[in-house]
Amino acid sequence: MSALTVSPAYTALLTSVPPRVIRTEEQNEFFIAALYELEKRHKRWNKAEAEMADLLTLLIEDYEEKNYQLPKASGLEAIAFLMDQHGLKQKDMVDVFGTKSIVSEVMNGKRELNKAQIQRLSERFRVSPELFF
Repeated sequence: MSALTVSPAYTALLTSVPPRVIRTEEQNEFFIAALYELEKRHKRWNKAEAEMADLLTLLIEDYEEKNYQLPKASGLEAIAFLMDQHGLKQKDMVDVFGTKSIVSEVMNGKRELNKAQIQRLSERFRVSPELFF
């Protein structure tokens, strides 16, 4: 096993912002601020700064994946959200569902989505079909 060589510039960055597993919101904010400072100099990064930015990004992503998970939405909630974001009403969804009555039944939870409808929703909103399962 060979030893890793660490440049003096990288050692200096590690000293100024000692990396560690983020466990609190305050630590997360500190590392976000440090990354932001690096980002402001992005076009002038040296190798040590690029390495530090990668490390901080990994630490922040790890913390946020564990602590900021969004709740899973139902297929119906996803449709309602997408319709709202696109300014659509139920009548605008007839091309996806076939008839006004089917749109109404789906939106009121009286009818489950079928594979063809999921495919058309996915294509219309340009999202993964997985969103509607």
